[in-house]
Amino acid sequence: MTTTTADASAKIPAGLCGIFFGSLGIHKFILGYTPEGLIMLGISLLTGGLGSPLMGLLGLVEGVIYLTMSDEEFVNTYVLNKKAWL
Repeated sequence: MTTTTADASAKIPAGLCGIFFGSLGIHKFILGYTPEGLIMLGISLLTGGLGSPLMGLLGLVEGVIYLTMSDEEFVNTYVLNKKAWL
């Protein structure tokens, strides 16, 4: 297993969690972006659910982006360069 394959192992779980549980920020936690995950979770919960659709849409878009990238592109963008948002 190469380093790229090992680092890319979070791509599918993060992508699927972004699509299905995006408003909770679970995909951010999977990638190690704890502050960003807490922001998404906080907006969803502290607004009484009013922020959930926006956070859900953001998670959906990010999940699709993760899954459509090549493994190498994903690793360069989200593992090595730590791009936290979109």
